[in-house]
Amino acid sequence: MWKWEADGQAKAVIVIVHNAYEDHQRYAWLIQRLRISGFDVITGDLPGHGPDEKGNPHDETFDSYVEFAKKMIDAGLKESVPVLVLAHGLGATVMIHLLQRQRIECAGLIISSPWLSLIHHPPKFSSILTRLASSMKLDHGVTYDMLTKNPEERPKTRHASDVRSVMTGGWYKELTSFMKGTLQTEKLIQDVPLLLHTGGEDRMTDTAESKKWMKRQNLSEFQFKEWRHLYHDVYHEPEREEVLLYTKSFIDNVLRSLGYVIEN
Repeated sequence: MWKWEADGQAKAVIVIVHNAYEDHQRYAWLIQRLRISGFDVITGDLPGHGPDEKGNPHDETFDSYVEFAKKMIDAGLKESVPVLVLAHGLGATVMIHLLQRQRIECAGLIISSPWLSLIHHPPKFSSILTRLASSMKLDHGVTYDMLTKNPEERPKTRHASDVRSVMTGGWYKELTSFMKGTLQTEKLIQDVPLLLHTGGEDRMTDTAESKKWMKRQNLSEFQFKEWRHLYHDVYHEPEREEVLLYTKSFIDNVLRSLGYVIEN
């Protein structure tokens, strides 16, 4: 886990929970832009992710993801300013799962492209074989071209990490169970201000299911934004400045509602 301090006095702490098959280094641009905008940032690599894990298939438990996200939020709560969570992909699903089951002291939740219903699956033959052997390796077949059309986000660039989408059959079974349980449960998430981003050309997830899920929540304040031509990784797309401006507007409104004076 790492913390980056804001340029000047922080007006909030942003906890970033990243997606599957990546690590926090992919968020270097976002971290820097948030710092410049007056936010402390806390993030880290989910269990089984990060540079030291590149040679191993994913087989970690999903409970470990939830616990790590909670640990980062607890670290943010030690500060004297509000905490908001920004979570992407599987990280967004982890946060939804957490807020369905626990009350968390967070001022707002920003989620993008949550993994509630996937449209991209491992090869059918491979997934059938894993039913017989949970330890069998399986490649989800995720590539950068599926996630973003931004040429700066290719593996040979300075900040990008390789997409490591190799897993065990047991991990994939738990993934499908985790997504189904999170999507279909009757439990509502904690009533916190929510911003949901989706990409209109997302090749990983069924964004219509994400929108349906949001409408079922009994929230006092929520915003939904579908970016018409964006892929799955909305914070990595060529239009990421627009996504960030939209996000910062949401955060500033949340802070104003808490009584903070926000200077633009």
